[in-house]
Amino acid sequence: MTVVDDQEALRQRLAELKTEHRDLDIAIDALINSGNYNTLQLQRLKKRKLILKDQIFITENALTPDIIA
Repeated sequence: MTVVDDQEALRQRLAELKTEHRDLDIAIDALINSGNYNTLQLQRLKKRKLILKDQIFITENALTPDIIA
């Protein structure tokens, strides 16, 4: 696997993470707006969203080239 392949795989993973994060955001909003939700369920969704946010940050950093100043 080349560096280009690695970069492309990271970009694809980043897109997947962002899509899942956005979908969770929509699901959380819909759940809250329904007024009929389980607090534990909501907490789990929010926790998953935070985990995704961390994974997005890590993946974005892996895609950013190291610049020595």
